[in-house]
Amino acid sequence: MLADLPDIEARLEEVNRKLSQPDLPAHALRDLGREHRQLQALVDAYHRLQDTQQQLQGNQQLIDESQGDDDAELVRMARDELGELQARVRSQEQELTLMLLPKDPNDAKNVVLEIRSGTGGDEAALFCGELFRMYSRLAESHRWRIELLHTSAGSQGGFKEVIALIEGESVFSSLKFESGVHRVQRVPATETQGRVHTSAVTVAVLPEAEEVDVKIDDKDLRIDVFRSSGPGGQSVNTTDSAVRITHLPTGRIVICQDEKSQHKNRAKAMKVLRARLLDEQQAAQDAETAAARRSMVKSGDRSDKVRTYNFPQDRLTDHRIGLTVHNLPRILQGELDEVILALRASHQAQALKGHS
Repeated sequence: MLADLPDIEARLEEVNRKLSQPDLPAHALRDLGREHRQLQALVDAYHRLQDTQQQLQGNQQLIDESQGDDDAELVRMARDELGELQARVRSQEQELTLMLLPKDPNDAKNVVLEIRSGTGGDEAALFCGELFRMYSRLAESHRWRIELLHTSAGSQGGFKEVIALIEGESVFSSLKFESGVHRVQRVPATETQGRVHTSAVTVAVLPEAEEVDVKIDDKDLRIDVFRSSGPGGQSVNTTDSAVRITHLPTGRIVICQDEKSQHKNRAKAMKVLRARLLDEQQAAQDAETAAARRSMVKSGDRSDKVRTYNFPQDRLTDHRIGLTVHNLPRILQGELDEVILALRASHQAQALKGHS
C-alpha cells in the first residue's frame, strides 16, 4: 500500500491545478476541497516518514563507518537514538497504512440523525430525548452545527421521533457507528415500586445527500400541506404550513411541521427524503451488511441491541466490541469520544486484517 504514495503526490498536484481553475461549480469545488485535505494529510504523513527513515539510515551509517575512539561519543548517541527511531518508523508506517485503507465515500459528509422511541412507551420517549441531547452536546463540543428537521413529542416529555441535520468536518465518519438499537435499563420516574425497566430507542445515522447524489423527479412526488399539530404557537398551528412528501416509486413518506413557513418545511423534508433514498441506494450495493443493519434499526426490539445504558450500575456497554465505560452522567452530557474512538479503532483493525 505504501508503494502507492508517489502516485498520491501526483494526484495532489493535479487537484491543486483543478482548484486554481476559475468558475468551478460549487459541488466540484466542495468535492475537490475535501479530496485536497485528505491527500495533503497523506502527503504530509509520508514526508514525516521519509524524514524519520533518513535519520535512521544516517545513524546506522554513522555506526557502521565509525573510526574508533574519535567517534565514540557520536556513535553512542547514534546507538541511543536507534530504538526510538525504529519505533517511530513503525508507528508512522502504521499511521500511513490506516490512512491508505479504502475510505467510506460518505465519511466527509454531514448526517441526518434520526432517533425514535421503541419498546417502552413513555420511558423510551424520555430516553429518546436524552440521547438527542447527548448528540447535541457532542456536536457542540466538536463545533458541528445541528438543525432540527422534525420532532414528534412524547406525551410525558422527550420525543417519539426527532430528526436533525448535523453539519461539520467529517461528521459521518464520527457518528456512523451509532446506528442501531440503544437499550436503557433504569427505574422510570413513574415507577412506584422501584423496579428496573428496560426500554429501547433506535438511532439511524444517514449521510446527507446532495441533489447531485440523488435525482428526484417532481412527477415522482406527491406533496400535501396541512395544519401543524402540537406545540409551536398560534401561527404554526392555524396555517397550512406542515408538509407531507410521498415518494411514489418507493412509498417513502416524510413529514415536517416545525417551521412556520411551508417553504422551509418542504426544504427540510426534501433533505430527509434525499438522505433516506441515498441510504437505500447504498444498501442495495451492500445488501448483506445493510439488511442486518436495517432489520436491527427498524425493529426497536430490546433484544436487537448494539448498546446498553445501565443506570443502576452506572455503565455503558457497547456489545459490538465488548466495551464497558462508567459514568453515565458524563456520557449523556456528550462526552462520547472515548466510545467513538474505540469503535473506529476496532473497525480499522478489522480492515487491516482484510488487507494483511
